Amino acid sequence: MTLSDVAPGSVCRVAGLDLTTELSRRLEALGMTEGSAVLVLRKKRRGAMIITVRGTRFAVGLDIALRRRRLLRQRPLPSLRR
Repeated sequence: MTLSDVAPGSVCRVAGLDLTTELSRRLEALGMTEGSAVLVLRKKRRGAMIITVRGTRFAVGLDIALRRRRLLRQRPLPSLRR
């Protein structure tokens, strides 16, 4: 499963990165390391995604979302709307 397969409002865990060394290091510096939880907040029409990792919210493009590899334990979150 890749990040692009995760539905908005779901959480998964990073099991590995399949990116260039430079990009992998950048994402790791932002907190996206093996075992960290990723919350998918929103998916855009052209494939960009808004995600939260360790309290940091940022966007990733479709190229990154499709190349991310092995996300574990996807689970939906309780409704965030009140």
